Amino acid sequence: MDKISGAVNGPKIRDTALRFVLLIGVLSFFADFTYEGSRSILGPYLESLQASAFAVGVVTGLGELLGYGLRLVSGRFADRTQKFWPITIFGYFLQMTSVPLLALTGSWPAAAVLIILERVGKATRNPPRDTMLSHAAKQMGYGWAFGVHEALDQFGALVGPLIVAAVLALRGDFHLAFAALAIPAVINLTLVLIANRVYPHPEQMETSLPDVQARGLPRVFWLYLTGAVLVAAGFADFPLIAYHFAQASIVSTDIIPVFYAVAMGVSGTGSLVFGRLYDRFGFWVLIALTVIAALFAPLVFLGGFWTALVGAALWGLGMGVHESIIPAAVAPMVPPQRRASAYGLFTAGYGIFWFLGSAAIGYLYTISIPALIAFSVLLQLAAIPWFLSVALRTRRGQPESAG
Repeated sequence: MDKISGAVNGPKIRDTALRFVLLIGVLSFFADFTYEGSRSILGPYLESLQASAFAVGVVTGLGELLGYGLRLVSGRFADRTQKFWPITIFGYFLQMTSVPLLALTGSWPAAAVLIILERVGKATRNPPRDTMLSHAAKQMGYGWAFGVHEALDQFGALVGPLIVAAVLALRGDFHLAFAALAIPAVINLTLVLIANRVYPHPEQMETSLPDVQARGLPRVFWLYLTGAVLVAAGFADFPLIAYHFAQASIVSTDIIPVFYAVAMGVSGTGSLVFGRLYDRFGFWVLIALTVIAALFAPLVFLGGFWTALVGAALWGLGMGVHESIIPAAVAPMVPPQRRASAYGLFTAGYGIFWFLGSAAIGYLYTISIPALIAFSVLLQLAAIPWFLSVALRTRRGQPESAG
């Protein structure tokens, strides 16, 4: 078992930090294997249960609303109680048990309940888990540490959909596909308990924990949050994209998970590469990639098979960039003692706007696909001035007052 103490520094703490990041990354691999495997077929599955496009948009959007919004509660509770591991473990158990239970559903409202519970589980465990990771990231570089974690996370999201696609190709049975995901779910829960046992106090990896005097959060945090919620509002959830593929007969049902796997592969690789670039160049990396990722909407909703595949890859790029850079960027903006609350607040705002955007995109899909595309692209590009402001402030090292 690794023994971490404030008196130990240098290579030993960096090695411990790396091992911790890799262990959390591996358990996240199996978590994403499980829930992203299921999410790759939620659109076609809900369609097979007679759900409308609007219902798909609302269910997935509500799931994201709770999946992000409840992080505000989870983050504050974690900061107040300092019970990071118990909260994280509970969230993983709720999330990992919800997915295989989809194998027992026979109506879209029943499936919707489990889809939402899975998001609630993720909401519960993410702020305390990311806070624990941030202590290790201090030793490695925030972008690199979160990039390594997100790469392992997203490669799980690549494998899961491929396994689901294989099950569908061989048996054509949604319920069997969901049942198969019980295996990685059990592995994930086992690894969570092992990580808790081996690293009970990851906060000791960050040896300098300054006293917190000022109230509130720095202005740069709010500028970043404003840009991020605009991106979230314009970012379509994949179940609606998959619903479109099925409805328009662009991609066969058994190939849709392969498209999702491609998106997750791009997401994982992008996290690894762009996390390192973020440590070197800061927010300029985020600005460039936000512009590129915004192009996914016209490609997936107007294109044929190959164009839609490129669009799915760009969608995955956008997911990977924001999933890895968000925690990497927030960590140095706020004191360690407020980090879980900051993560919770940030992702709560992100989720509220994702829900509103998902519902709007689902509604626009039933009216006008060109209007949907314009809505998506313009909102994402509207985030650029806010990210630019953050880039300029962080580049010149301007002191930030609490807001």
